[in-house]
Amino acid sequence: MTKATLYRIELELAREPGHPEGDRDHSYRIYLPLMDDWHIDASAHKAMPDWCRVVRKRPGEEPAHGRILRGPGGRWMFDYSDASSRDDEVGFRLSEERFVAGEYISIREDDGKMHVFRIVSVQPD
Repeated sequence: MTKATLYRIELELAREPGHPEGDRDHSYRIYLPLMDDWHIDASAHKAMPDWCRVVRKRPGEEPAHGRILRGPGGRWMFDYSDASSRDDEVGFRLSEERFVAGEYISIREDDGKMHVFRIVSVQPD
């Protein structure tokens, strides 16, 4: 069994229509336990859910702070308010992703659209 470590993972919006160079001001900082193979350690997340959090930054908005939850079917979600699930965002197949700088992940944001983000850095927290 591999040992999990909590990491600070920086994401920036990748190239997409309307953002041909991506957008470093549209970003996420997520804190997740990763195993030695760079996959999310679900059992470590369960043991320390309060440490697993997210900060979303967008141009013209205040940073949004939330927590990272494991939802139905093993989906990983970003929850910004206990009062509503309308602000929740879902990571696309995050259970299968390796969190390595230079790789890409997809997030369905609160506008209902899927956006691709480049992993900029992965550092122990």
